Formats: sequence, C-alpha cells, structure tokens
Amino acid sequence: MTTLTEKQAANLIAEILASLLECPRDKIHLVHVSESQNVDFAISSPKHRFVGEYKTNATIASITSAVNDLSQFDLSQFVNGDSKTPPLIIVPFMGEVGRRICDESQMSWLDLSGNAKIVASDLRIWIQGQPNKFTKRGRPPNAFAPKSSRIARQLLALPKVFQSQAEIARRTGLGDGYVSRIVGRLRNQDLVEQNEDGTVRPSNPDVLLDAWHAVYDFNRSRTLKGHVSARTGGELQEKLADKLRRMNVEYAMTGLGAAWLYTQFTAFRLSTVYLSSMPSNSLLNEIEFSDEPRGANLWIVVPDDNGVFSESQDLFDTQCVSPLQTYLDLKSHPERANEAANELRTSKLHWNVNATYSECVRTP
Repeated sequence: MTTLTEKQAANLIAEILASLLECPRDKIHLVHVSESQNVDFAISSPKHRFVGEYKTNATIASITSAVNDLSQFDLSQFVNGDSKTPPLIIVPFMGEVGRRICDESQMSWLDLSGNAKIVASDLRIWIQGQPNKFTKRGRPPNAFAPKSSRIARQLLALPKVFQSQAEIARRTGLGDGYVSRIVGRLRNQDLVEQNEDGTVRPSNPDVLLDAWHAVYDFNRSRTLKGHVSARTGGELQEKLADKLRRMNVEYAMTGLGAAWLYTQFTAFRLSTVYLSSMPSNSLLNEIEFSDEPRGANLWIVVPDDNGVFSESQDLFDTQCVSPLQTYLDLKSHPERANEAANELRTSKLHWNVNATYSECVRTP
C-alpha cells in the first residue's frame, strides 16, 4: 500500500478513532486547520477533542517536528481550554524510535495500521502489535551505512554551514553521483535543508545525529575480544596507546575509555581500540593479547570504513576517535555506557549557532 496524503488519510483517521472510542463513525468530525496554525486537524467526538498532526512517515525528523509543532500549539483556541485534551501525532506506522520519542515527550499518537497510545486524564488507549500496512518492497535505503555515513559526518563537521555537494564529495573522497544520491535520501527524511543553489546543511544537527544513532550498528565491524593484563581499564588503555604509538600503528581509542578521556565521567574496565587493519600475530604478542572472549577487557576493532578515524584527537598522549564517533560506539558497549554517552552528548556534542563541530567539541 502506498503512503496516504493528508486528505486521503482523513477518512481512515476518523474510522480508527471511531473504533477506538467506541462511537459511530458519523460522530467523528475532522476539520482541516489553516496552514498558519502549524497543525493539520481539529478532531471531535461526542466526549473528546483532539488536535492532530499528520506525517506521511515516522522518521525521527518527522516525529520530532510534530512534537515541536504540537508542543507550541495553543490548544485552547480549538478545544475551549480543556486541559484533558491530548494533542495527537498520526503516521502510517509508528516504529520503535518514534514511539520512544513520543513517550519521552509525553505525546499521544496513533497510526493508520491500527496501533495507538492515547493518554489523557479520562482516557487510556494502548494498542500495539498490529503489522505495518504501508511497507514498501525491497530493502529500505540506509543513508548511514558505513561508507554513506561519511556524508552525515561531514555535514555535522560544519552544522550551520551550507556546503556544496561537490565540496562534500571532495572532503569525503566519494563520487559526485554517490553524494547526490545519499543527500537525496537525507533530504527525503527531512534531515537536511537545501538552498536554491543546491548547497545543503543539517535541518537540525541533533535530529540528524539521533537518526544516525538509531540505525548505527557497531557490530558490523570485525572485533577481536580478549584479555591483556592490567589492574584497571585506564592502565590498560595507557599501556596499549604507548605500545601502538611506539610501533607506528594507526589506532584510535573509542567506547568507554575515550568517553572517560573526554569527560572523566566514570571508571571503566573495558578498553576498545580501532585499528585500520587486522593486527598481525607479532602485534598481538607485543601487546600481550590473549584470545579470551569471555571476560574480555580489550576489544580490537577493524571498522568497515575508515571514516571512524575522522576528527580523531590526541588526549593525554592517547589517540581517540571524535566525541561523535565515541557517542555512536557507546550504543553497543557494556558497563555504564548509556550514562557515559549521555554525559558525552551533553558536554561535547552541543551545536552552537555559529560554531563548527570542531569548536563545539574542543577540549581544554
């Protein structure tokens, strides 16, 4: 089934709400609101009122936009000031990330596939498990695959600057046609905005990073998990960095160890290091690596794409991937990785209006 336009969706929205609210279909009224109001529908039933915002997809950018619009909307002009009335986000199918954003924003929603979570003081509706009726054939395009993600990385390197696609191609080492195709995917998800001259920048850097983080898969890289004798993760990381530097091996720490160097947030046991190629036996012997996946305190990772080394920094004589890459990698790490990621994002990945990415993440 193809995605429905706002007008096509209106009748289906009324049918679904009639079923959910257990009232006749003709008692559900949808009125289109003028575009100047930044919402789509004023919806009424015999007992309830809603203001609805319809999005043709449930991408992070779309859901975030809907949350922002509804959060700023003055409900009183349509619902007589009734504080019981929830604003409502409506999409063809609400995925896991969209549900999470709505939960965090305390925003009610329903989808045209029959799922819903609508909460008000006198109303509790929660339906899940209905399949997506709007799936498209074929594998969905991923603008954040290892090679493709170089483009998002470059856009976030200059988050407030409109960049030409030719410049992006030059800086990322990708072909013009490839860049055009990936930028088109990002634009279709409302993650980038484009000037009349074709230059682009992130529509919202935080939303672009959220979209990347949602689909990022650290486990696509090749990883050796083992053990190196050390009392603490910090001692192991320092020892490893010193040996790799002396051996002229290209490396960069990531994960919990890199996050600690950037924020000094929490102690850690597991150290994780990127190498540009699989380590030789002599290198493994030099660092005294034992192949012991259970109880490993060292992960040696060879990335699918060497873009992970972009914007690497030297911190206390230890080479680390950028805060952005560290944040992404923490998604798949143990211990207090979630807390470390939140601290890193708060302290190092804030997007000043006039600053570049490098200036935002500059360390003392």
